[in-house]
Amino acid sequence: MNETLVVIIRSIITFFTLLVYARLIGKQQIGNLTMFDYINGITIGSIAGTMATDTSSKVLNHWLALTIFIAFTLLLQITDIKNRYLSKIIDGEPVTVIEEGKILEQNLKIARLTKDELMVQLRSKNIFDLTEVEVALLEPDGTLSTLRKAEFQFVQKKDLHIQVSRAKLTTEIIVDGLLLPQNLEQRRKDLAWVQAQLDKKGIKNLKQLSYAAILPNDTLYVDLFDDHISNTNDISDYEGPY
Repeated sequence: MNETLVVIIRSIITFFTLLVYARLIGKQQIGNLTMFDYINGITIGSIAGTMATDTSSKVLNHWLALTIFIAFTLLLQITDIKNRYLSKIIDGEPVTVIEEGKILEQNLKIARLTKDELMVQLRSKNIFDLTEVEVALLEPDGTLSTLRKAEFQFVQKKDLHIQVSRAKLTTEIIVDGLLLPQNLEQRRKDLAWVQAQLDKKGIKNLKQLSYAAILPNDTLYVDLFDDHISNTNDISDYEGPY
């Protein structure tokens, strides 16, 4: 049989095999995978790739190997649900890396997490001050869960019994000096309104604007190409190439 045709047929078999097996495994998101899940996924993908393209071996051998890996993956998933002890052995447990605003260096070593990586994860949660953190846990999937100290927790409007109106989205209307008329219409505004708002800010030309958006409270946010702002918050430790 023509080799190209063989590859096409094998690829079709591989595609539908993966489709069925992916449905069996479930809908776990990439961001929630443990290291073992990640490595297992790479291995399954590698077997599938070889199954589709390696014409020197029988497709049945690769299909059997793929089926075995999927079967063991399903078995581990069932084990995770049924047996909490084995689940902890397979997936691991959360590790406390910050307590009462203090970094637990020994636990960082256990988790193989550097202080720089810890700070990146904290900043991704809008935490720039370690003293705000009551507890931080490194989850088995590598994400960081944090609990702020009581005095730093956000007060919600419902806690103060404040009446609120329906939330709106921010609508961008100017990008790189170009007006987006369809977005302007969505917020029931016109060019005259935009120009009036810009006049209040001393801006005469749309070309001066890098970005402009109508905020949920119907005010106009603008960002100029030339802001005359220096980078005073550079957190780099050294002068790099950029």
